[in-house]
Amino acid sequence: MKIDIYLDKSVEENASLYFEKAKKAKKKIEGAKEAIQNTEKKLEKLKKEKEETLQKKTKEKKTNKKEWFEKYRWFYSSDGFLIIGGRDATTNEIIIKKNTEQNDIVFHTEIAGSPFVVVKSGGKKIPETTMKEAAEFTASFSRAWKLGIPYAESYYVLPEQVSKKAQAGEYLKKGAFMIYGKKNFISPKINIAIGRYKGKIMSGPVSAIKKHCKEYFQIEQGQGKPSDAAKIISKKLNVNIDDVIKALPPENCIIKK
Repeated sequence: MKIDIYLDKSVEENASLYFEKAKKAKKKIEGAKEAIQNTEKKLEKLKKEKEETLQKKTKEKKTNKKEWFEKYRWFYSSDGFLIIGGRDATTNEIIIKKNTEQNDIVFHTEIAGSPFVVVKSGGKKIPETTMKEAAEFTASFSRAWKLGIPYAESYYVLPEQVSKKAQAGEYLKKGAFMIYGKKNFISPKINIAIGRYKGKIMSGPVSAIKKHCKEYFQIEQGQGKPSDAAKIISKKLNVNIDDVIKALPPENCIIKK
């Protein structure tokens, strides 16, 4: 190690000079250590924040995972029963043929262009509240909405009463079925609301949506474009506008004020 001695200074002055240099060097070392510690803390914090962000995104992804019933119209009744309905002739056909089981209940209306709606029983007895909401759902997404009719008579039957076997001389097009046996009629008021349920957009009778969604919008028949209502709802609920449009009635509608 090389040490410079200043001949114009005394031994004490040389010692004092090197002592001051040593003090400054020590401070620099301590400062460097502190800077390293602060940097390590910042890196640890950033790492933790990144992990939390990834966990949040993973959780949201799982929550928003598409369920099999989302290809149809759907909602959960006030009693917690899943209810699905066709969007068109093709989905009507699929619902009845592939998604209807024993002990389920099938709803329809006499109006042309009505969806087939199925209450998934899960092997449990279906309460009257759920039956009423299923009837409201069926009527609300039937052609009665476009016609501006406030009520539409719905009926329900058992799955075994629904058949693709036509009567002699008749032909059943896609999405159409024959109903054999007694029909049980309900005359519900048309009403639809839309809200956010477990990260998904759900539309159904007001009573059901109100039960499951903290924030929701009631939809009414009226001279307004579904896309206009969807813009407002998607912004307020912070959801995808396309998901909102899919959940709204396909014809003119407005948001109830």
